[in-house]
Amino acid sequence: MNPGSAIHLALGAFDGVHLGHRAVLHSARAAARRDHGRVGVMTFDPHPSKVLRPEAAVPLILGRAQKDERLTEAGAEFIHHQAFTLQHAAMEAADFPAWLLHTFRGLRSVHVGANFRYGQGRAGDGASLVHDAGRLGLAVHLVEPVLLDGEPVSSSRIRAALRHGDLALANRLLLRPYEATGAVVDGRRLGRTIGFPTLNLPWAPELRPAFGVYAVELVTPEGLAEPAVANWGLRPTVESGPVEPLLESHLLRPADAVPGAGAHVRVRWLHFLRHERKFADLAALQAQIAEDAAAARAVHGLAGGR
Repeated sequence: MNPGSAIHLALGAFDGVHLGHRAVLHSARAAARRDHGRVGVMTFDPHPSKVLRPEAAVPLILGRAQKDERLTEAGAEFIHHQAFTLQHAAMEAADFPAWLLHTFRGLRSVHVGANFRYGQGRAGDGASLVHDAGRLGLAVHLVEPVLLDGEPVSSSRIRAALRHGDLALANRLLLRPYEATGAVVDGRRLGRTIGFPTLNLPWAPELRPAFGVYAVELVTPEGLAEPAVANWGLRPTVESGPVEPLLESHLLRPADAVPGAGAHVRVRWLHFLRHERKFADLAALQAQIAEDAAAARAVHGLAGGR
């Protein structure tokens, strides 16, 4: 792609890169195709809420690397992470289009959700952006919200679904399965003693999904998706003191190469099975894990599912 070609820019926080965000990207892609231009994204780092209201900052669905991966998948050819500071937040809304043109040489069009707000005090909206940018020859495309089940797709709706264990809704809104990524660590090997060895992933997302048991795919460093059942939580049956959450995945069939400690894996969350709870003893936990594994096998279509 010619770096001097016209730029068509999607703007937004894009946390989750959900169906609505993808509609904004698709608008920018359509404009770029018409004049053989480039598709760019401008997002913010940190999220504006962390600067404007740190005491009630929005917990993010995705980390930066995850967001960039999904934005690229949705068509972004470059991603600009704009440093969001108090100085940037103080920019007058009327000055924003000129700032964009100065920052992105060759900028031809801007694409935002219809509810996009910007400028000091969030005074700017879609109508003002269309008006002020138009005076400078910059086209603005306002993309209407995408509806799912009659309600707008939004990051806040996804956060609520994940917190309540409604993974089915969250994944529909996200389009791609929710994921955890990280490096495998050695555990206490307790799972081996009860017949369910696990791959353990320390994981500290800002937005914590409901603690519980999920049918998942564990994607190995080689890119192989292995069917698995995972427990995400605090392990109350075997832990007595304060502990950090852990994602423990048990593979449901033999794998060619089981990732060892230090291996970077991703866990795709496919189906919520039950909330985490404390059992009377290890025997009761073992019996429940066997039921969970059977339920996960059924989700994956494997023999032996209940």
